[in-house]
Amino acid sequence: MKVLTVIGNRPQFIKAAAVSPRLRSDHEELLVHTGQHFDDELSAVFFSELSLPAPEVELGIALGSNSSQAARMLGALEPVVSSAAPDALLVYGDTNSTLAGALAGALTGVPVAHVEAGMRSFDRSMPEELNRVLTDHASSLLLCPSAAALANLRSEAVSGTLELVGDVMVDVALAVQPRARERVDLLAMRGLEPGGYLLATAHRAGNVDDLGRLRRLVELLLAMPLPVLFTAHPRTRRRLDEADLLARLESSGRVIVAPPLGYLETAALLCHARAVLTDSGGLQKEAYLAGVPCVTLRSSTEWTETVEQGWNVLVELDGEAARAAVLRRPPAERPPLYGDGHAGEGVVAALERLVVDLERVGPPPRLHVQ
Repeated sequence: MKVLTVIGNRPQFIKAAAVSPRLRSDHEELLVHTGQHFDDELSAVFFSELSLPAPEVELGIALGSNSSQAARMLGALEPVVSSAAPDALLVYGDTNSTLAGALAGALTGVPVAHVEAGMRSFDRSMPEELNRVLTDHASSLLLCPSAAALANLRSEAVSGTLELVGDVMVDVALAVQPRARERVDLLAMRGLEPGGYLLATAHRAGNVDDLGRLRRLVELLLAMPLPVLFTAHPRTRRRLDEADLLARLESSGRVIVAPPLGYLETAALLCHARAVLTDSGGLQKEAYLAGVPCVTLRSSTEWTETVEQGWNVLVELDGEAARAAVLRRPPAERPPLYGDGHAGEGVVAALERLVVDLERVGPPPRLHVQ
């Protein structure tokens, strides 16, 4: 079979690393990089570290508002999909690249498979939540990472086929974490000791584009009881610099501001941290997989199971709540919520079944826009 895969940001590169090599061992894949993350710090390093095949097509579409970016991606993807004529189109996660890929497939009559389907924060003010919902309802094959995601889709009565395959990021984490735990030298390079620091990230527009909230974020980081390694997304760094807040963090002696890091270094710093402070959905899950408590700088999360198990606490931008959360004792148990590390194989097998079924009954109807 021939599969066209659309990716665009660093979490999608990680997820594709669990699927693309397995897919290419028996089938043909056309990998399309939209360009949503175009900086080498956010893009190229992940391809080299995770042995992800180089994309056959690079669209170079970045920046702009969510709507304009998604629209430009859709316009650029349509001729690529039509020319390639794939048997299926594969998308990951909840970004503008995800939605544009799903619409490009659905509008051209190509069955869409969505990896990480069914995740819900139930907060429609988040662009990612809209992307998830719309992508799921445009997809023919919904590949769920957890039982909760499967239940969400059943309650929404989506029309596609549901498959519980587990989380593909578990595959990568289980492969990389043993090596990452050995790399204490990566901590020493930054003057850090295992268990003696916090790892922090923040990139959501709701936290960094609003000046008042950005100031609260800075105050929160400065109030932590342990040194903080803050890996700043390029956009976050720009916002901090424009607001004259970057120098305050860098001169505090409490916060180490670093650029985005490669996957192995991030995994090493994550595995040895006392806790993680983040507004990233992916890092919440990776913290759970590493057995590191997470403090989420949001009021909602799509990874609800991590909260229910006590490994994740939602604090919004409440500094006192965050301080208490990083000092708490982690739970005694950490059940395997997201599969056994063979999700990539499950994705490929589900795609094979989809294509066989479509050969028998015919492709899904095209979406028609009036």
